[in-house]
Amino acid sequence: MKIGTDITVISRLENSVKKFGTKFLDRFLTKEEQNSLSQKPESIAGYWSAKEAVSKALGCGIGAELGFHDIMLYKDDKQAPHFKLSEKAQAFHQIKSSSLSIAHDGGFAIAVVVIE
Repeated sequence: MKIGTDITVISRLENSVKKFGTKFLDRFLTKEEQNSLSQKPESIAGYWSAKEAVSKALGCGIGAELGFHDIMLYKDDKQAPHFKLSEKAQAFHQIKSSSLSIAHDGGFAIAVVVIE
């Protein structure tokens, strides 16, 4: 079992969106993620933290082996967050089960991932 966590200052992501707009969002979110995500700064920061937490749980970080777009976030019918990996990433990382939690409060967004 592996655990990954990440915490992000919401205003940092908010400022990046204000400065670079869609170009910044395109860097780490797929179009599907952008369409399903509320454009609130805390939600955007939560997705950033979630992708970072997944990469940490996998033990590789974001880089050549695993990019932001190799981690796809989605919500189930109860709005609980989940992730899936691209086919490329699945070739490197075998996952039996996983759990993702995202929260935001007091100017921070945090995500925790558990992978088996």
